[in-house]
Amino acid sequence: MTATPATPRQPHSPYGRPRPRPRRTPAAVRDVLTLVGLPVLAALVLPAAFAGGGTRRWFGGRAESQRAEAQAAKDAAAAAFYELDTAQRDLRISIETITAVDSSPAARRAVADFEALGRRIDEASGRYIQAVDAQDLDRDDLEAATAARARAELTAAREELVRVKQELDRFADGLGPLLGKAETQLARLAPAVERARQALLAASNALDAVRESGLAADDLAARLAALSPELTRLNQGAGQHGVPQTLERAERVARDAEAVRAEALRLPERAAETDHRLVSLRTRAQALTTRAGQVDPVLSELRRRFTAACWQDLQHVPEQAAENVRQAELKLKEARAARDAQRWADATALLSTVRALLNTTDEAVSAAGERLKRLNAVQKDPHAEIERTRFAIRDAQRLAMTGRSAPDPRHARPLDDAVARLERAIAGLEGRHPDYWHFLTETEAVRRAAAGVVARIREERGAGR
Repeated sequence: MTATPATPRQPHSPYGRPRPRPRRTPAAVRDVLTLVGLPVLAALVLPAAFAGGGTRRWFGGRAESQRAEAQAAKDAAAAAFYELDTAQRDLRISIETITAVDSSPAARRAVADFEALGRRIDEASGRYIQAVDAQDLDRDDLEAATAARARAELTAAREELVRVKQELDRFADGLGPLLGKAETQLARLAPAVERARQALLAASNALDAVRESGLAADDLAARLAALSPELTRLNQGAGQHGVPQTLERAERVARDAEAVRAEALRLPERAAETDHRLVSLRTRAQALTTRAGQVDPVLSELRRRFTAACWQDLQHVPEQAAENVRQAELKLKEARAARDAQRWADATALLSTVRALLNTTDEAVSAAGERLKRLNAVQKDPHAEIERTRFAIRDAQRLAMTGRSAPDPRHARPLDDAVARLERAIAGLEGRHPDYWHFLTETEAVRRAAAGVVARIREERGAGR
């Protein structure tokens, strides 16, 4: 509370009863003591004290009763003042906790409301202090009317203090969610900062162990060094950087440091894996070089026995395979250099490029041999391909008719088209030089169309349509 009582006429405390003033020896008695001896002192002092020595017991019962009631009202007001002051101090700690963590509109509104309550408290406190200072309840000549007036003023001051205390209590109850959230974040703060410190220490230890094994790990060391300023800010504390910001920083530092530690622990395994991939891909490239050399004889047979439509899309396979293998070998050399320099990310990317080149080459080389195999089979016996395709169509037709007297046009139409397409493909086999590759691509397309109808029917029935 900011208001303070004015200097009272008598020494007193707003939290308790006034300290009694020392009683003085009457002047008449002092004069007598200078003239007579001790025996005369007893004879003079006692009558003087009882005859009018100045004690307040002789002012009457009503005045003393009013004084006692006023003093009781003063004590009650002091107790209310103390309770309100204590509650305000406790609530100020809560407000400071909230503002340290929360900058939301609700938190700002709570601070403004607390300041307004502070002004109400100052007004009530000022009225109480004014009532305490208005009358000296220890005066010898205190009149009954004066004591009654003091009691009324002190009672009114106490009632006002109690009302303001009730307002303060209601306000404190409303702060529950904000205060709970703030206390939760503050409770998380110290453990979060400690976890960040421990994560940094663990990452540093893991990095030292990796370096002792002969791996440089320069990129990991750079990432760990970049976290050093963040540790400095954590050590400076939330008072300087704010609780939410410090929490976020601690979590980020712990996460990044843990990533460095995990990569450091995996680095020896990664080095071994890279070495294995280098050897494996080099072996595969050499094997593909041998296989690519076998494409020319396959193409030669395709040209000799089948129409141009059956092999012309494979014309460039030998040249493309040789180029892909050459590019793969160059990338392998670059990957080896990156591995020796312990640039692991570069080595991994280069090896992925090599794998993609070799996969493409493998597919192209395999396609030539597979083409010849399929063309030989259909040339020898086209009926097997025809029956396979007709079975797929009939299976779709049976499903379309299940539970129906007539097929749904949405299903019947594509199946009718598939039948017609198959018949045209079969008719294309007539003649001296049939296009067997066109026949194979057509039958594949027909089977895909039939499979699409089957999938649609099952989806619709699964959905209850």
